Amino acid sequence: MLGSLPTILLFIVLVLSYQFLVQGPLTATLKRRRELTVGALEDAQKAIAAAEAKASEYADKLRQARAEVYKAREQRVKQWNAERDAALDAARKMSSVKVNQAKAELEAEAATARQTIQASVGELATQVARAVLPAASGGSR
Repeated sequence: MLGSLPTILLFIVLVLSYQFLVQGPLTATLKRRRELTVGALEDAQKAIAAAEAKASEYADKLRQARAEVYKAREQRVKQWNAERDAALDAARKMSSVKVNQAKAELEAEAATARQTIQASVGELATQVARAVLPAASGGSR
C-alpha cells in the first residue's frame, strides 16, 4: 500500500487539477452560455411582446383615424346635402316668384284684352249692324 501512495496522491492531484483547470472553467462557460441563451430568448420574447403592443397600438390608431375620416365624410355629406337643399329651396322660391309674376302679367294682359274687347264691342256691334242691315234693307227694297 505504501507503493501505491504516490499513485493515489498523483491521482488526487490530477483530479483536483482537472477540477480547477478544466471542469471549473468549462462549467462556468457553459453556465454563462446558458444564461446568455436564456437571456437572449427572454429579450426576444420581450421584443415580440413590445412589437405586438406597438401593432395593437397602431391598429387602434388606424381604427380611430378611419372613424375620424368617416365622421368627417359624414359631416361633408350632410353639409353638401344642406347646401343642395338650400339651393333647391332658393330655386323653388325663385321659380315660384317667376310663375307668380308671369301669372300676374298674363292676368294683366287678359284684363287689358278684356277692356279692349269691351271698349270695342259697341263699335264692333255697330259695324256688324251696318254690314248686316244694309244688306237686309237693300234686299227687301
